[in-house]
Amino acid sequence: MVDADQTFVIVGGGLAGAKAAETLRAEGFTGRVILICDERDHPYERPPLSKGYLLGKEERDSVFVHEPAWYAQNDIELHLGQTVDAIDRDARTVRFGDDGTLVHYDKLLLVTGAEPRRLDIPGTDLAGVHHLRRLAHAERLKNVLTSLGRDNGHLVIAGAGWIGLEVAAAAREYGAEVTVVEPQPTPLHSVLGPELGNVFAELHREHGVRFRFGVRLTEIVGQDGMVLAARTDDGEEHPAHDVLAAIGAAPRVALAEGAGLEIADRALGGGVVVDERLRTSDPYIYAAGDVASFPLDLFGTRLRVEHWANALNGGPAAARAMLGRQMTYDRVPYFFSDQYDVGMEYSGWAPPGSYDEVVIRGDAGKRQFIAFWLKEGRVLAGMNVNVWDVTEPIQKLIRARVRVDAEALADPGVPLERLSA
Repeated sequence: MVDADQTFVIVGGGLAGAKAAETLRAEGFTGRVILICDERDHPYERPPLSKGYLLGKEERDSVFVHEPAWYAQNDIELHLGQTVDAIDRDARTVRFGDDGTLVHYDKLLLVTGAEPRRLDIPGTDLAGVHHLRRLAHAERLKNVLTSLGRDNGHLVIAGAGWIGLEVAAAAREYGAEVTVVEPQPTPLHSVLGPELGNVFAELHREHGVRFRFGVRLTEIVGQDGMVLAARTDDGEEHPAHDVLAAIGAAPRVALAEGAGLEIADRALGGGVVVDERLRTSDPYIYAAGDVASFPLDLFGTRLRVEHWANALNGGPAAARAMLGRQMTYDRVPYFFSDQYDVGMEYSGWAPPGSYDEVVIRGDAGKRQFIAFWLKEGRVLAGMNVNVWDVTEPIQKLIRARVRVDAEALADPGVPLERLSA
């Protein structure tokens, strides 16, 4: 069968889906490409939603992956505001949820992403309770922060992960009062551990953010549909005009699960199980981005990565695999964050318990440093804070898996490139 006779369907209209469609055309695929997005907005990138766009520093149009006209110009059949509610693997069809239309596929790519986890407490139906995942969420939250800043209002954030901290920084820049509630002992505890989590706690405290560690929200108190306060399990009540639930995201696996595809254990982050070529348990179906659980031999585990770089790289990788190109998806996980005047990049994977040493190169007190997480002298992860152009040598160190002298690693005078040789 020649390309022109084939139909490739992409379910999910985020960055991964848009870049997959782009790659199919760039690689010379001449068949039908159908991109189905359950949002009415054209595919867009998510980092600005908690960074530049939320702060009012980037225009709305800047978030889109392509100009709207690009899809027609490249013969991409874009279906906005449409859902797929079923996959028939035997017939190789997907079914639209609104009218039951069946669409045949020769290859199918699932890039259905993730959705915010919900607070399971009284009061979450109040008008002032927010989540941040979609462009519409960011538009609403931007208006909320503007109002809170103007009226000296209070925002309570449940969760001190990346989204929670980035929104806290934005809220303070607008002038809002901010309290962050986090059950762990430090921010970003599951990612950075206690050693580096405190760096970000102090950064936010300096900007007026109040933290309540070791507690959880138990109730959001309201009146006439509006938020008045947030209660925690230590018996305290915190003033609040709005509440942001930033307690993580869950992979959107219902479609894959309904089709009988293999799903990863929740202890591994859940997600659709794929191999090193991003193929699911069905050879005609692929998955990438936030929803995919892929093997990473470098760390001897299976990972589901929710960050921008995974969508940026995973979508094109899946497209090439669908075309039969030889490829292995083994990217070192990477993400970045901007908070106030601090920018950081993180490469690798080193959850608490996986490392036995943290080495600092530079001055953590001045927030200009590189942190390395080591296990038996080998670098598992590195984070550069207000130090730039070091991602490539950090990732080379991680891939090299060689024992590194801790003193040399901590010495800014020793080039990182020399340590991975």
